[in-house]
Amino acid sequence: MTDMVNHPPHYNTGGIEAIDYIEAKQLDFHLGNAVKYISRAEHKGTYTQDLKKAIWYLNRAIEAKEKNNES
Repeated sequence: MTDMVNHPPHYNTGGIEAIDYIEAKQLDFHLGNAVKYISRAEHKGTYTQDLKKAIWYLNRAIEAKEKNNES
């Protein structure tokens, strides 16, 4: 039986869940969400919307770094 709360199919494509990758790479909130939306985009039926969400999070990450004078 598919666990649609904890392990829906679009979370586990490619053999690894996005959360496991995000934690292994110790990505922050913004980058982790970008990875999540990119990795699920083709599997949820909301491809363009998910890529736009990923871009939004990437822009927030860039803005935060620039605000703190980091490159």
